Amino acid sequence: MSQALQDLLDLLDLEQIEENIFRGRSRSAVVPRVFGGQVAAQALVAAGRTVPEDRPAHSLHAYFLRPGDPGAPIVYTVDRIRDGRSFTTRRVVAVQHGKPIFHLSASFQTHEEGLDHQAPMPPAPDPAALPTSEERLRGYAHLDPVVVERFVEARAAVDLRYVDEPPFGRYGEPREPHSQVWFRTNGKLADDPLLHVVLATYVSDMTLLDSVLLAHGRGGWAVGDVVGASLDHAMWFHRPFRADEWLLYDQHSPTAHGGRGLGQARIYTQDGQLAVSVIQEGVVRVPHD
Repeated sequence: MSQALQDLLDLLDLEQIEENIFRGRSRSAVVPRVFGGQVAAQALVAAGRTVPEDRPAHSLHAYFLRPGDPGAPIVYTVDRIRDGRSFTTRRVVAVQHGKPIFHLSASFQTHEEGLDHQAPMPPAPDPAALPTSEERLRGYAHLDPVVVERFVEARAAVDLRYVDEPPFGRYGEPREPHSQVWFRTNGKLADDPLLHVVLATYVSDMTLLDSVLLAHGRGGWAVGDVVGASLDHAMWFHRPFRADEWLLYDQHSPTAHGGRGLGQARIYTQDGQLAVSVIQEGVVRVPHD
């Protein structure tokens, strides 16, 4: 296991300070606020620790309310909404400086047999044939070296590989609003199903709005031709998967309007199983000169 992955796991290992109350640390991200994927992942950890182990998470719905302060801890309060025969529901509020910054609703379900079908996995090249995110980032002479180092550090725990040029790699003219990345953690994880769901939640916030940028020829946060932040985030966990094995993140944007952009995505295992569906809306604004 890489040191970066161990550091991330330590970051997601919340301290329980009272029944249903947990505290998490923060760290700096590419932008001067807490990375949204970190808050969502920590909130899911808090919810999952109040649920029996035989009930894996099957969905989450979240709202980002305020920017998080990376210099302060985050307190997560879990509300045990319902414990039914098949489903368990939890609500989590993340608080900093006395104000809520994030809200999560998550649902967990016992295993059941039932109907089974899925959309087929789209074509994608073998991840082993693609350059790593670090190799791509260091290969772009037009990027600020300070920004490159921030991106490299922020993604060090994950082996993330773009299928095509990312928005910050080639911009200036619109492209199809579709993006694919392969990802897996940089090291093996324990067999805890919640851990794999939490890591996928963390990574899911890294690239989902890329397809919005592609549609308008924007390079994004790395080049400063847009400003933005996540507004809300939803995930459905359909089938078991491992975050330490290759997962294809197939993303597209059906619309952008009113200073907001929508990203939709599906996450497939390398053998073609549809594991996760994701939808996110974010603020995407063009800065004024």
